[in-house]
Amino acid sequence: MTDARELFMKPDLVCAALPDDERVWVPQADSIWFRPLLLNTVRGQWINLLRVRKAGVLSRHNHISPIFGYVLKGAWHYLEHDWTAREGDFIFEPPGEIHTLVVDEGYDEMITLFNVTGCMLYVDENHEALGYEDVFTKIDLFRKHYAEVGLGEDFANQFIR
Repeated sequence: MTDARELFMKPDLVCAALPDDERVWVPQADSIWFRPLLLNTVRGQWINLLRVRKAGVLSRHNHISPIFGYVLKGAWHYLEHDWTAREGDFIFEPPGEIHTLVVDEGYDEMITLFNVTGCMLYVDENHEALGYEDVFTKIDLFRKHYAEVGLGEDFANQFIR
C-alpha cells in the first residue's frame, strides 16, 4: 500500500541561494531583482532574495502578515523608522504598517532574504493602491522570465511546494 505522503509530499528543496547563472535573478524594476527560493502555494508564502544595485526609494508597501528578513549584503532602511538594517541583521516587520523601503547610499549592492506570507500591497505617497503581489503573481512573473531567458517556464516549478 502506498503511503499518502509519497503521493502528495514534495521532495526536499536544496539550492544555491546565490546562483552562478545570472538568469536565475528575475528583474522587478530597473536595478532590482528577485531570486526565488521557495514558493509555498498552500500557505501563500514566498521566500526570496531581493537584490538591488542602486540607492534610493524602492517601494512603499503594506502587508497583512509579518515579514522576516535577513541582510546578506549592503544596508537599507524604512523612511518611517529610525533604524538601518545592515549586513548580518535580522528584521521582523509586523503587519498593517506602511513601509517605504530605501537602499542606502554608499553600497554598490544590497541583498536581503525575505520571508513573506500573504499579500504585499504597493501604495503611492497618498496610500492609494498601485498593485499587489502574492505567491501566485510571483510564480507567474518567474515563469514568464525563465521562459524569456531560455531556462524554460518550468524552471520555476522546482521552487513550488
